[in-house]
Amino acid sequence: MQLPAFMSRPAVHALCTTAILLPAGAFAADLSLSVADGPAANATLYVALYNDAASYADSKAVASQTAPMQDGKARLVFAGLAPGRYALRAFADENGNGKLDTNLMGMPIERYGFSNDAKGNRAAPDFEAAAIAVDADLQTVIHLR
Repeated sequence: MQLPAFMSRPAVHALCTTAILLPAGAFAADLSLSVADGPAANATLYVALYNDAASYADSKAVASQTAPMQDGKARLVFAGLAPGRYALRAFADENGNGKLDTNLMGMPIERYGFSNDAKGNRAAPDFEAAAIAVDADLQTVIHLR
């Protein structure tokens, strides 16, 4: 094989060796989430992951998961994320209807939470308040309220 003039055989060999030695997920990270302070009775936890302010504002998650909650706790992992900033929204579906129920004023009546345990003022916190940097494997906790 004829190599371009700017690439020597040792340079190509070094590049190939480096690529082979990199772990398969070197450019991806796992976000491990623990959720606490859920209901004492069994419930289903719904979690949505957002990668920018626009998708967060429009509730267009890049990934979502459900997990069983037992004794008010649950754990799940978003695997293989590209490095970046992400925000999480979570709620415990206590009555099994698949949605976050609210009262007549629009306030949640089921437990919910956000990454960074961010709090909003009569609304969900903004993306910046909930955003977490994921550039390596990360463990985080959300406390439901």
